[in-house]
Amino acid sequence: MTNQLEGKVALVTGGSTGIGLASAQELARQGARVFITGRREEELNAAVKTIGANATGIRADAANNQDLDALYAQIAKSAGKLDILFANAGGGDMLPLGAITEEQFDRIFGTNVRGVLFTVQKALPLLTKGASVILTSSTTSIKGTENFSVYSASKAAVRNFARSWALDLKDRQIRVNAISPGPVRTPGLGGLVPDDARQGLYDSLAALVPLGRLGEPEEIGKVVAFLASDAASFVNGIEMFVDGGQAQV
Repeated sequence: MTNQLEGKVALVTGGSTGIGLASAQELARQGARVFITGRREEELNAAVKTIGANATGIRADAANNQDLDALYAQIAKSAGKLDILFANAGGGDMLPLGAITEEQFDRIFGTNVRGVLFTVQKALPLLTKGASVILTSSTTSIKGTENFSVYSASKAAVRNFARSWALDLKDRQIRVNAISPGPVRTPGLGGLVPDDARQGLYDSLAALVPLGRLGEPEEIGKVVAFLASDAASFVNGIEMFVDGGQAQV
């Protein structure tokens, strides 16, 4: 265990499961005080218990500005600052072009794009000089994916946020980076298909990865902790692919 994040205050949105939970665990393991959000109280409470004494759970929907205002008011009162912001909350489902609905578009862009925008904007008063902001994009930001165009487009928008906000926040020396995971064994990935098709999905995705397997949430969490740390002090505006080489070959 290292304490390179000792004294740091972190927020992980969508921190109750999957990549968010694993990242919050790693940040806490390295000494940070971690706030996590989630929409479901039961999952949120279980995640806090998993992370341990350094964690605080706050029920919030990243797509709801009132929830975000209440979230940051609580962090301001409890911690007074933010050194690390991992804007991770997001998700999506699969529909071919001919079946895309306004509801699907608004829901996915509402969380993945609008939610990320206001999660970061509303955090600005709390972010310290030299803070680290990390956004969750995806390998789909640069690849065409059948039946997944709305989600993919939302993640391409997130990738550009990192580029643009690195410039907007340069005077405060706030670094903004995006991570782009490949296929990772999370509840969100498994939930894209019925239970009886899940293993088939995992096998087909693993076959596309040069390492021959899916990623694990803990592997993404370690990269998030790196980008949050002083070890990445000259890393800014990048899209870091954590994909076993899938989008690189």
